Amino acid sequence: MEDASQWNREIAADMAKEEGIELTEKHYEVLEFLRNANEKGETLTIRRVGKSGITDIKGLYQLFPGGPLKFSSKFAGIPKPARCV
Repeated sequence: MEDASQWNREIAADMAKEEGIELTEKHYEVLEFLRNANEKGETLTIRRVGKSGITDIKGLYQLFPGGPLKFSSKFAGIPKPARCV
């Protein structure tokens, strides 16, 4: 996504659907957490999301299989974290 300010739930759902993921409220909680953390300039890691109280690390992998931080960042409309492969 070129302009993160144009992000909305519908856009996130469309991107997720392309990857075979149906977003739930729990997914959106993670996406909002990532967007807020990114706005504050915080370093985004799987561990940080796991400690957020939204879900644990195992849960994050279940929500976003195949690349939890890669896909969650993409669906949140923010740049992929530098340490993310």
